Amino acid sequence: MRDPVPHPALRRLRPLVGVWDMYARGADVGPVRTEFAWLEGGAFLVQRARPGPETVLPEDWRGRAPFPTSCVTGYDDTADGFTVLYADGRGVARVYRADLVDGVWRQWRTAPGFHQRFAAVVGPEGASLTGAWEFSEDGAAWRHDFDVTFRRVR
Repeated sequence: MRDPVPHPALRRLRPLVGVWDMYARGADVGPVRTEFAWLEGGAFLVQRARPGPETVLPEDWRGRAPFPTSCVTGYDDTADGFTVLYADGRGVARVYRADLVDGVWRQWRTAPGFHQRFAAVVGPEGASLTGAWEFSEDGAAWRHDFDVTFRRVR
């Protein structure tokens, strides 16, 4: 049996593929080892984040940190967009829309009472991703949640 044939739009996600150390809130949280890898012959992109023994979690993140996390990203050719299925160690499961265009990776979701959006810039040579998460209760007034930096390991 053959793997599915990946849609050419998935190539836009290539800058994410690899192994990264992720830091949140500056460097207060991390490093959290994060891997982006192709699944099903490139038809999907899977992201897994797992803290290691060296991972630092500040007091206010202990007991509420989402790790481990897993995401599967696929492409919808009828909507020309990506969908991300997210699940984490707290039992949280969410669906995001996503894209990576002109060196900016974005994810967002609209949900009653808790809208979220994320944007990160792909750094020179693809060695880093730097961005932030925001949230909103009404989808109009946005507040900064936390900064995120990924540093490529390989």
